[in-house]
Amino acid sequence: MSMRALLPKAIAVGRFVAAYLAGLLVATAAVASCGDEFTDGAGDSAGTASGVATGGDGGSVTTGEGGEGAGTGGTGGAVGPGGQGGGPLGPCEPIAGQIYASLGTVGSPTTAPPIASHPDINMKVRGWEQTGGALTLVSYGGDTDPLAPKLDTIFGANHVPQFVQNYAVHDWDWPNMQALGPISNPEVTLIAFASSAGEILELPHCGYDIGAGFGARVLYVDDDSMTLKYTGEDNVVSGYTIHLVQICPEPSLKARYEADHAAGRSQLPALYQEQPLGRARGNSFLVAIRDTGAFMDPRSDKDWWP
Repeated sequence: MSMRALLPKAIAVGRFVAAYLAGLLVATAAVASCGDEFTDGAGDSAGTASGVATGGDGGSVTTGEGGEGAGTGGTGGAVGPGGQGGGPLGPCEPIAGQIYASLGTVGSPTTAPPIASHPDINMKVRGWEQTGGALTLVSYGGDTDPLAPKLDTIFGANHVPQFVQNYAVHDWDWPNMQALGPISNPEVTLIAFASSAGEILELPHCGYDIGAGFGARVLYVDDDSMTLKYTGEDNVVSGYTIHLVQICPEPSLKARYEADHAAGRSQLPALYQEQPLGRARGNSFLVAIRDTGAFMDPRSDKDWWP
């Protein structure tokens, strides 16, 4: 065959190879364009991920972090159930629109024992154990403070939750700085409230104003717990205290607490009535409430419920 006859075929082959290589480059630049899964995109407030927000054909968008919105799956793909930045809402995501301030400490800040190991401020130091008792509200006699915190308001849609499990918090041996057996009176001093992972939790409403319109201050925060105090003192001696465990503290609230703590606790974060403070980590979280330092029964209908 002559060279003139071969030339058109050579040109056609060259064009095919060039097109094929170009296709490879496009596929490499969008690896998950068909049937794969994009993960861990950081989303903005509109729900689009700054990494990758949209799954390709047959793919899905998952675990985006950022603003609340609806992630979009490609053709045949899946939309993340939470729609948080293009993926399902994680329980420790920030809460949009929240700004936290601090309020000065009344009296001297607590310095000893160290806050993280203080059995009155970090309840986890004491520990607890399962106990019996009805998983319902119970009635006690005696006086009632109509301005006391109402535990139904910890939820955005105020309600009495299902009680999953009752616990007894351990008493404390202060001279020897060690936990004792469980508190026996009242029998129940800690309850697991039913929840949904990622559900927003709020400061339980109380009728007292501790200054500047705030309802309570945050005495302690770590990765999964928080201690709230309904007075300005840096202790649990007077007024009401609430301990929350198995929660995700709102990240900016946790950061503010850590800054105030590092600066000497002359001020601590403060919350308005029913201001969001974090999210539930899973299908339940733990709640204890105290009055002038004493652990109370969270089931008491006349004291803590509407």
